[in-house]
Amino acid sequence: MDLRIRLSLTDDSGRPFMGIGLIWLLQRIRDRGSIHAASREMGMSYVKALRILNRLEKKLGRPLLVRSMGGSARGGAVLTPFGVKFIAAFERLHERVDRCARREYAKLGTCIVKTRSSKGTRGKR
Repeated sequence: MDLRIRLSLTDDSGRPFMGIGLIWLLQRIRDRGSIHAASREMGMSYVKALRILNRLEKKLGRPLLVRSMGGSARGGAVLTPFGVKFIAAFERLHERVDRCARREYAKLGTCIVKTRSSKGTRGKR
């Protein structure tokens, strides 16, 4: 048994619009300098990557990337200063939530172990 935390940002109506997968995409764009290369590496179509990146930027109200056109000069994408800060902030939030949840989960695990051991001794007198 293990704990899995799924952290996502939601809009005003409660619909999720961003999770850790988008952070992974942004990290790969940062590392590769290309939306196409990042999306291909993640097994995602370029069109889908563009759609979710555009939706995220719209929801946040700020650009995360500066894009340059392709062609013979080979376009690319780089993170804006806001994009760099956004990734770092989300990673920090994710780490803190995970750490806190694991502490509480450990308490639950202790409770389960105590319950199992007490059940095993019932009826034995």
